[in-house]
Amino acid sequence: MMQTGTLYIISSPSGAGKSSLLSKLLDHYSSPKSVQMSVSHTTRTIRPGEQHGVHYHFVESDAFKELIERNAFLEWAEVFGNYYGTSRALIEEALANGIDVFLDIDWQGARQIREAFPECRSIFLLPPGKQELEKRLKQRGQDSDEVIAGRMAQAVSEMSHHDEYDYLIINDDFETAFKQLCSIVEAERLRSKPQQIKHQPLIQQLLEK
Repeated sequence: MMQTGTLYIISSPSGAGKSSLLSKLLDHYSSPKSVQMSVSHTTRTIRPGEQHGVHYHFVESDAFKELIERNAFLEWAEVFGNYYGTSRALIEEALANGIDVFLDIDWQGARQIREAFPECRSIFLLPPGKQELEKRLKQRGQDSDEVIAGRMAQAVSEMSHHDEYDYLIINDDFETAFKQLCSIVEAERLRSKPQQIKHQPLIQQLLEK
């Protein structure tokens, strides 16, 4: 029997360092590949530099609505007139191949995923403080003070849902946070059921009388 992967939900406020941690995680588990990010479907227009199937699966609105009717999404939402959704089939295919899948999603989407896929694991990433979070947002140099103030208000709302998650990581020191993220992946792989599947021949041999 093939060992199945684990579906992970990971959420955080903007500026907490989630993208950098996930990028390093994918690098760390790239050979052999045993971790991947979920690629969402969307109806929004493809932007310069984006690739179909890499950044998103870009589909027409009618095709997306048809997928909703077929219950093809673990979760979906409409944001500013565009649809976004997580494909049930693509997630299940990766998991069946023994690959752990990370889904970068907000707390509302996380609730939908837990309902559809109760065996998933969830991780919330917090910054070490509000001042540090604001500093990181300003260092990006992408937003005005007004936009950053809005992001900070939104962050407080998002962070209030941290207690709905299985794991909590404080991203104070990047390397420490990365090691903690890896330790969650390794601990989940060491749970009894995955280990029984992975080492079935050995266990049978050990139990022979």
